[in-house]
Amino acid sequence: MKKKTRRILHWLTAFVILFALSSLIKPGTQTSSTNSTISSASSSTTLASQAKEKLSSLIGKSSTGSSNYQRQGSSTLITPSQTKAASVLSAGVKEQLGGSLTWNGHGAYIVNNNQTSLNAGVSSAPYAVNYTDSRGRAWRGDAWLNRTTRQYRSRDQTGNGATSWKPAGFLQATNLTNGPSHAYDRGHLLGYALVGGISGFDASESNAKNIATQTAWANEAASETSTGQNYYEGLVRKALDQNKKVRYRVTDIYDGANLVPSGAHIEAKSSDGSLEFNVFVPNVQNNIVVNYATGAVTANSTSN
Repeated sequence: MKKKTRRILHWLTAFVILFALSSLIKPGTQTSSTNSTISSASSSTTLASQAKEKLSSLIGKSSTGSSNYQRQGSSTLITPSQTKAASVLSAGVKEQLGGSLTWNGHGAYIVNNNQTSLNAGVSSAPYAVNYTDSRGRAWRGDAWLNRTTRQYRSRDQTGNGATSWKPAGFLQATNLTNGPSHAYDRGHLLGYALVGGISGFDASESNAKNIATQTAWANEAASETSTGQNYYEGLVRKALDQNKKVRYRVTDIYDGANLVPSGAHIEAKSSDGSLEFNVFVPNVQNNIVVNYATGAVTANSTSN
């Protein structure tokens, strides 16, 4: 009986000691190799999360064309309805686009059955050129691209960061709901990530020949179900990263003397024929109504 009692007391004492020791250990203290691994994994996860947030911030600054606004979350880039998209298709706009127009179901129109007349059999060195129209508006960007023209560094790293310059019609509206929180981005014809590696090309956010007023949706939307300009640029970026050569052209379509373009006519064709598209991205956004003559914006609570 005494042996049994001593055994019980022994285990109780051991339990009390272990309990006391455990109460002294603070969360995150490394008490064994297992705890060390867990703590390290937790720290790595935290650092990875912080790094991801920082990267997202940098991408937002370099891609939206405005340092004042980071790229919207995909949930806010609501795809415009066909009715909304068609609102910019005046007779004058259709005439400039030429060919047939087919709604792609995701915010844009396919032009001429996705076939382009671009010549991708170019033998010259890469180039990027901007043109203005007869009214001095940013009109067209034409380029011959390969992997060397790609820019992987941020705008800040290359001296092409924030600017206070604004294109014509850039009458910003903020604190919007039911979609992107702001109306406009500084919309480029030739994107920084595509042509930023070409020596001598002005890839800044203040190049008046390359920048026009563009809605946040038309500029930023980049998914297969919401096909803004960034989606089509992504197809070109991927092709260039695969060492393909691509002829690329973006033409802003204006209706009459309007300051703000009705949309962007985007064409691309690779020399090996693996990439080809011909599309029109309407310069619209579900939560605003744009006065294209002046750039004035009215908040819109409906999707049309």
